[in-house]
Amino acid sequence: MPLLSIWSTNSAAVEQFTIEQVVNTAGDGNLRDNSECSQELRTYLSEVKSHKLAEYVERCLTSSFSKGGSVLQDLVNEFGRRLDYRVTNGRYQGTTNAIGFDGIWASPEGHSIVVEVKTSDAYRISLDTIAEYRAKLVRADQLPQPSSILIVVGRQDTGELEAQVRGSRHAWDVRLISAEALIRLVHLKEESDSPETGMKIRSLLIPKEYTRLDGMIDVMFATAKDVEGATETESGVGEAPEEAPPDKTKGVWQFTDAGLLQTKREEIIAALGRREEANLIKKSRALYWHPTRNVRAACTVSKRYLKRGAPPYWYAYHPQWDEFLGEGSRSFLVLGCMDRQEAFAIPLETIRSSLDALNVSEREDGERYWHIHLAESSSGEWSLILPKRKSSMPLKSFSLKL
Repeated sequence: MPLLSIWSTNSAAVEQFTIEQVVNTAGDGNLRDNSECSQELRTYLSEVKSHKLAEYVERCLTSSFSKGGSVLQDLVNEFGRRLDYRVTNGRYQGTTNAIGFDGIWASPEGHSIVVEVKTSDAYRISLDTIAEYRAKLVRADQLPQPSSILIVVGRQDTGELEAQVRGSRHAWDVRLISAEALIRLVHLKEESDSPETGMKIRSLLIPKEYTRLDGMIDVMFATAKDVEGATETESGVGEAPEEAPPDKTKGVWQFTDAGLLQTKREEIIAALGRREEANLIKKSRALYWHPTRNVRAACTVSKRYLKRGAPPYWYAYHPQWDEFLGEGSRSFLVLGCMDRQEAFAIPLETIRSSLDALNVSEREDGERYWHIHLAESSSGEWSLILPKRKSSMPLKSFSLKL
């Protein structure tokens, strides 16, 4: 049975496969250029979680199977997509009639990267050859300028290759990164909540002169601040409205564990994916989409607030989330509740029709966001409060059982 058929009916079983078994199940099991096996494998990789991709990378590097290098190439390209590059997969095997490259990554900022994937640096590579690939792609109008080269090496011990790059005439056009470091960048982006974080991460892959370290430190500081701020917002500190403040005992803020929040979010997204028949992958901390980018979700989770007379659940809805959802064809704002096996998947057009009825706050950094409060009636029905209309929106039709 083809890989994608099993994946759609029994994803849990496929997740237990080794990467060798995944390849053998895709198409006719013969991984070659322009094959059904290749197409199925790449589609499957586009739908699995990033931590699973990382497991497959480790398997490619620690076990020997005939197509390990080709699979690693596809995995690296998929990580490029997770960093929001527009990726063109290269060929597994070079031919005299085709330009040899492992991948082309085009960033939203307009910079293109020719990617070369190596399992190790045990053998010297021809930087002249890779540079010629890049030049041919430019002449063939397949590589928008400006552009550079990124060599992704499976092993962390890249000393020989680093020395080779530094000593070549291509040093200012080439960056080098281990597969493990690339995976870390993807995980960092997925834990952030600001589009600027992705942009700063992508900037690290562009050749730069780093005698002065300000630029690199700026990337590290902004990313760490974004991740920390995102976690604090949803854990229940700093952003909660006056009518539903975070729980506080003897002057100490009571946080919701970030790991528990994420576990709940993953449970909610899995339920939404089943309902919409779409495997949703993580774009950032709260944003998810199908690899085709047509089905999208912004998922935020609230603990139950216990202050008498206050709404039990509170959320912030951010303009960047609204913009992200607006670029999909089926998009939902999904409101999760830590203590309930139910969430509310509100279609984008519905939530947009109610934004003018919600209260708005502005943070110290100038970012504005909408307040969303949920209330429960005496009959147990849930609704979204619309304070500026002095009314509410019933949520029963948007209920998503977990």
